[in-house]
Amino acid sequence: MKIAVLSDSHLKVGYTKEVIEFLKTQGAAYIIHAGDLCTKDNLETIKKAQLPYVCVFGNNDNRLLRYAHEYNIKKEPYYFKIQEIKFKLMHLPFYLSSDDCQVVIFGHTHIFEAEVKEGTLFLNPGEVCAREKPLIEAVLLEINENEYIINYYTKEIHSEIFEKKEIRYDRK
Repeated sequence: MKIAVLSDSHLKVGYTKEVIEFLKTQGAAYIIHAGDLCTKDNLETIKKAQLPYVCVFGNNDNRLLRYAHEYNIKKEPYYFKIQEIKFKLMHLPFYLSSDDCQVVIFGHTHIFEAEVKEGTLFLNPGEVCAREKPLIEAVLLEINENEYIINYYTKEIHSEIFEKKEIRYDRK
């Protein structure tokens, strides 16, 4: 299973659309957004991708609360399953325990992180918005029977090419 993982789009709707379109060409079958969408247009972009998706509210998403009934956007931490894998999704990295899920996805820091601790994958895809650095960032997470494959994609804001760094972890 391949999952597009994004966070911190802020007002960069064009970047959000570009990342989703790219990750779909790489085989993404689901979209997970870890918050700070900031605008209804980002929610609409995700919905129009026509993939199953889930998002959580970030600390800058108060004005999106009224759209919770129109879009699959939840309060954090939000627990869900894709196939038989249990996920915990949040924006703020306040619920980083590993005893209640197999994958923890978070945002807020605008810094890419991937680490397995005690059998749980902790993943922050970085920032779509390129606010803290001139890079658009996202992850294509592939979960196989025996491993997690994290394809960390970056694109300089004036470039046409996404660069890829692959990280693999055994699933225990």
